[in-house]
Amino acid sequence: MPGGGADRTAGRTGSGVADFQEFYALTFHPLTMQLWAYTGDLAQAQDVVQDAFCALFERWDRISQYDDPTAWVRRVAWNHATNRFRRSRTFLRWARRQRESHVPEPSPDRVMLVAALAELPATQRRALVKFHLGDLSVAEIALQEGVSAGTVKSWLHRGRAVLAAQLAERGEERR
Repeated sequence: MPGGGADRTAGRTGSGVADFQEFYALTFHPLTMQLWAYTGDLAQAQDVVQDAFCALFERWDRISQYDDPTAWVRRVAWNHATNRFRRSRTFLRWARRQRESHVPEPSPDRVMLVAALAELPATQRRALVKFHLGDLSVAEIALQEGVSAGTVKSWLHRGRAVLAAQLAERGEERR
């Protein structure tokens, strides 16, 4: 396996930051290559090895005294990679179950309504959606839009008229 020889040369490196940096420089690449072979993903291998080195840095005074601190970093990185794999697998199972209990496709009527709404001016569309789907009052819509209640009523009236004509026309086309 690439980089296996760095394990023993990196033993007992001392406890200072400079020693940690030297250890990191000697072992990061070989460990990354090993984890890349395990995960099949270079970016993921780099992430888990980096995470392991972050954990090592917090414990460097103690772990630097081990006969083989590289073994500790490798084990931690390996565990991180395994945990990521398990979390991904769990997520994929969950996602498959969600897809199997899928939301039904929108009805043709809903598709027609959304298409017709998209053709309305934005102010009328917002007013209709907020009023009929958002259950907001005319006064609440007026406050949100910064206009008078009469303007909102006008948008609703015009929007309903255009929407009704568009839906009637689309309904005729479907037959």
